[in-house]
Amino acid sequence: MPEAKAQTRSALFELTRMRVLETLRDPGALFWVFVAPVLLAVGLGLAFRNRAPEPIRVVVADSPGLAAALRVDPTLKVEEAGLEDARWKLRRAQADVLVQELGAEVLFRYDESRPEGRTARLAVDRALAVAAGQRPAVPQRDEKVTEPGSRYIDFLLPGLLGMNLMGSSMWGLGYGLVDARRRNLLKRLAATPMRRRDYLLSVLLARLIFLVGETVALVTVGHFAFGVEVQGSLAAVGALSLLGGFGFAGLALLVAARTASTEVATGLMNLVMMPMYLLSGAFFSASHFPDWLQPLIRALPLTALNDALRAVINEALPLASQWPQVAVLAAWGVLPFAVALRLFRWQ
Repeated sequence: MPEAKAQTRSALFELTRMRVLETLRDPGALFWVFVAPVLLAVGLGLAFRNRAPEPIRVVVADSPGLAAALRVDPTLKVEEAGLEDARWKLRRAQADVLVQELGAEVLFRYDESRPEGRTARLAVDRALAVAAGQRPAVPQRDEKVTEPGSRYIDFLLPGLLGMNLMGSSMWGLGYGLVDARRRNLLKRLAATPMRRRDYLLSVLLARLIFLVGETVALVTVGHFAFGVEVQGSLAAVGALSLLGGFGFAGLALLVAARTASTEVATGLMNLVMMPMYLLSGAFFSASHFPDWLQPLIRALPLTALNDALRAVINEALPLASQWPQVAVLAAWGVLPFAVALRLFRWQ
């Protein structure tokens, strides 16, 4: 019996080693696991880096005096045009607000659904009050601050980390299994003395090994390139990454359990991942979606992972405070993996 147990452990080790070496010998897999997420983080970080705010674009219709009064405010970019041209600029979003003198009144025309329009209307109103010599009703003072975790790159990096863990798990694990089944490799492995459960566990363990490198690469680039600080515990970030990788690995195993065609596998994986790319708050907050959709969004594994990572990285919250998200990730890891074990087809 001890000898049989030692052989079982050796089989699991060798199967895991085989999966790791298989990935290391595939340049395409290495690119998508390590290089692509770093390039994406750098590109979006540069696009949304800290910089001076863009001036508010104002188009003044047929009123040189009004335009001259507004140009005194350095935060406004004032342009003069005829009424039709001014309306055209507003329709094409080339201006945030249209200002027009109508006798003793000033007309503001803007799109209320655009935050830029509402902001521009208030800024122009303030500039006109200053030009007219009006004072604020109460004394005012500005204090400009930048809080840790408040920049877009601080919000983005945890989302990219979660998104990469999902994508590399689904493609690196699920697609690889389907391709092995298509080439009859699974059928040959099943004919050996190995326990079939060990093969699936080796696939999962190999995925978790690469997950460590992915997490370290993104967090390191975020810190040195953009000054993103992990406000909470690094151990908590690592634990959440491992748990997220486990959850997505279980989902990938379920998708690949019976699929025999790589084309079908590609469609299924896109079907699973695309809603999470859109709904789970990788690039913008999931709170923008309607209230009736929120329970479904909160039940998605990528939403749980993104929310937990942001809470630890940006808000320094302890891992214990994220137990609802941890429970969601654990459920997505255990339940699909258990179902995949029962449904898995070896040929």
